[in-house]
Amino acid sequence: MLVLSRKVGERIHIGNDVFVEVRRIAGNRVTLAMNAPKNVRILRGELLEAAREFDVLDDAPVDEAAIDTVIMKQSPLAAKTSDTEPKNINHSPASPAKT
Repeated sequence: MLVLSRKVGERIHIGNDVFVEVRRIAGNRVTLAMNAPKNVRILRGELLEAAREFDVLDDAPVDEAAIDTVIMKQSPLAAKTSDTEPKNINHSPASPAKT
């Protein structure tokens, strides 16, 4: 495993098509921006584990909102807060405006 230190705004390039940029560091939380071709699947670690658990790691797109819902239901924090429902984010490009 390669371990690198980066500051805010610095990037790590992986091959010719993928980069990871450190956007923000606040306490023990780091915000990263990733850019990769559409055929490269990028999943948070807990989503990958949930996808393996439910055997959905194939060539089909991963429904991250559905996996987030499963994770939130299993989380001990889910019962403590009402703002834990995952947000449904549309990753598809906007439709052209109708005239």
